[in-house]
Amino acid sequence: MQELLIENGRAEKNYWRDLWRYRELFYFLAWRDILVRYKQTAVGVAWAVIRPLLMTIIFTVFANKVAGLKAPGEVPYALLVMAAMLPWQFFATAMTEASNSLVGNANLISKVYFPRLVVPAGAVITSFVDFLITLGLMALFMVFYRFAPDWHLLFLPLFMVLAFGAAFGIGLWLCALNVEYRDFRYIIPFFVQFGIYVSPVIFTSAAIKAKLGDTFSMFYALNPMVGVIDGFQWSLLGAPTPLDVRELLTSVAVVVVLLITGIWYFRKMERTFADVI
Repeated sequence: MQELLIENGRAEKNYWRDLWRYRELFYFLAWRDILVRYKQTAVGVAWAVIRPLLMTIIFTVFANKVAGLKAPGEVPYALLVMAAMLPWQFFATAMTEASNSLVGNANLISKVYFPRLVVPAGAVITSFVDFLITLGLMALFMVFYRFAPDWHLLFLPLFMVLAFGAAFGIGLWLCALNVEYRDFRYIIPFFVQFGIYVSPVIFTSAAIKAKLGDTFSMFYALNPMVGVIDGFQWSLLGAPTPLDVRELLTSVAVVVVLLITGIWYFRKMERTFADVI
């Protein structure tokens, strides 16, 4: 029989060890969220394909055909947009799900002790399932356009980790703030809608630099999704979509700061979640 010790400060000292001890709860929450997301939907998991597909078609028609925006080199414009929609869709979904995860599990949080960090982490992992489905759509796009990736594809997992870090870091901040201030549930959709237009989805960061100069491009890279999207386009589409190392390092630094400060703020507010929620 496992011994239960009630000791002042014990939960705090063993918090990170408890994350491993409660891994089964993590699996349960992630699997439950996957089932709930597509329960009683007419097309099920196809929604993970429909959303980025429609956005890619819309951006290709209006930005490429109407506005005349072009992809670099011989890269088809639809592939450029799809390579950007792949991480953006994951980021937007994961951040939104993580921000609402504590409020959505209010009954569980107010009754049982477990490391609350499990909840937003599970929400981000759940969104990774949609990402894998969308990655399959990207593969079909590349087959359709007869565009084969090269050795740059080997670096894709690194940018996937960077996308995960960006979504989790911001998600922790919004998750904790959403418990304290429920107004954030209305701010987050606006943030997602606005964010896609200030990220290199319908244009490249190289085009921004050419138009507005190096100084502005470095400030532009403070948006963590700049480095993520540039990395995905570079990994999937190769040399025609150049990767600026300085901008990438700036985005990496921002993601690290978001993760560290997000965990710090989440842990600071965690002890009050059960009372406030």
